[in-house]
This record gives sequence, C-alpha cells and structure tokens, in this order.
Amino acid sequence: MSFGKVAVLLGGKSAERAVSLKSGSMVLHALQRRGVDAHPFDPAERGLQELAAERFERAFIALHGRFGEDGTVQGALEYLGLIYTGSGVLGSALAMDKLRAKLVWQASGLPTPPHEVLAPDSDWRAVAGRLGLPLMVKPVNEGSSIGMSKVREGAALEEAYALAVNYDRSVIAEKFIDGIELTGAILGAQALPLIRLETPRDFYDYDAKYLASDTRYLLPCGLPAAEERALQELCLAAFRALGCSGWGRVDLMLDADGKPYLLEVNTAPGMTDHSLVPMAARAAGLSYEDLCLRILELAHVG
Repeated sequence: MSFGKVAVLLGGKSAERAVSLKSGSMVLHALQRRGVDAHPFDPAERGLQELAAERFERAFIALHGRFGEDGTVQGALEYLGLIYTGSGVLGSALAMDKLRAKLVWQASGLPTPPHEVLAPDSDWRAVAGRLGLPLMVKPVNEGSSIGMSKVREGAALEEAYALAVNYDRSVIAEKFIDGIELTGAILGAQALPLIRLETPRDFYDYDAKYLASDTRYLLPCGLPAAEERALQELCLAAFRALGCSGWGRVDLMLDADGKPYLLEVNTAPGMTDHSLVPMAARAAGLSYEDLCLRILELAHVG
C-alpha cells in the first residue's frame, strides 16, 4: 500500500511529551525501514497548517495526553482533510475524559469501579466511607498515571486531591480493585492477547510503566482460554462504546472473585520498548514494523 508522505506527530506539549518523543522516534524509524516516506513533526514547534503546506498525505499520531489524544489534534486534522491514525474526535475526547468514559460505560451496562467527583470542599471522610479504602485518586484528563495516588486512609485523601488538581481541575476518586491487572490491545476489529501486569509498587504508576526494571509482563496472561476470550470481547465492547476506532488499549482489573472492572481506554498508547501494544502484537505474530504499517493502513478522515 502506498501511503504517500507521512508525518509522524510526536512530542507535543502535554505532560507526556518525553514518552511521546520516544514513541514517535521508534515509529518513525520503523516506517522508514519499511520504505515509507515518513518525517518527524512536533506540533509544539511547528504549526499544524505546515502539514498542508508541505503536502503531507497522512499523519501517524504518536502524541500522548492532551492536545494529542483528547480530540484536539484530531479535529485540526479533520479540518485539514488529512488522513490520520487512531480514533476520531469524539472517541478520542471521550476516552481521554475518565469521568465521562465511566458514565458511558455505566449507561451501556459495562462494569467499571464506583467513583465520586472530588472538589475542594468535599467531605473527605464521607467519600472514603462511601467508596471504601483503599481508593485511587485521578486527574480526569491525564494519562500515564500522572498525578494519580493510591489512598489507604481517609486522612490522606485531601493531599491526593491536591496533587491531582495540579494536573486537571476535574478529579475523581475511584474504588480500588484489588486483584489482577490486565490490558487488552485493540487493532482494527481484533482484540490482541491480554497481558497481565505485576509490579511491587502500590500500583502500575509512571515509573513502573516507563522506568522500572522490576515490572513483570505475563504473556500469555495465565487465564483459561474461555475467560480470556470473554475479557477480549469486553475490551472491544468498551472501546466501541466510546466511539473509538483504529487501534488502542483497554485497561481493566479482575477482583478476587474474577469479576472484571474497566479502568480506561488509551487511544494513542505508548510505542516505546516498554510499551504494551507492541508486546501484544508480537504475541499475535506481528513485528513492530508490521504493527506500525497496520496502524497506518487503518488511518482515516471522519
């Protein structure tokens, strides 16, 4: 398939810039190795109108977080009429917004942990009493676990809120699901093999994702085949409920009874050497280069 001139969008101005630069660099070199006319393009340094001026035909979005994964750059590319990878404006915006993603899942009958919206005048003890401890405090519109805290006692809830609100004015507390952590990569209409994540840390935080050497990735995930298939279908349902398309990753937990709970969807997941989608793709028989080409094939406008 001829892709024409391809811009690999990387960097950007979110809190995940450093990871995006690494993801984008790896994607860029993989595409170039396969003969694609690919070039780096950092929207933090150049205006998006230059994509049209320089006659790019496709954009591979390797931006993470705000202004890259939240529908904003997707809207700009729609306006330019440029073919781009991943979910469209609506799916990107909904998936980035953890609160509204949960509301959509609840309305669709899909399982997700109970939550409450936090505010400066929240009754911290009452929130902890209703949700139970421990719980997770999360900025609604951040990725890579940035600004997240695990709260073990009610007295620590206000401090966790103060940290999260530095990253987003909208913050939620969510019941912590103690059990098996899984992630399911989506590629087109296919759910790739699930990966089980294990870390000695309190939770799968930024360091565990990108820096630590003691994070364990179990693939196969160790679940019975029928249970894994059912969870893959749940991941696809969660992805589609938010209007997502192309490729992405769904994170979920299994509690002690084996009941699943959806956590979030990433519509432009990491593509680094620590990243989960390339790992799942390898298990499905796709090399890193093949994965990048497949994502590019799925690109669209509208």
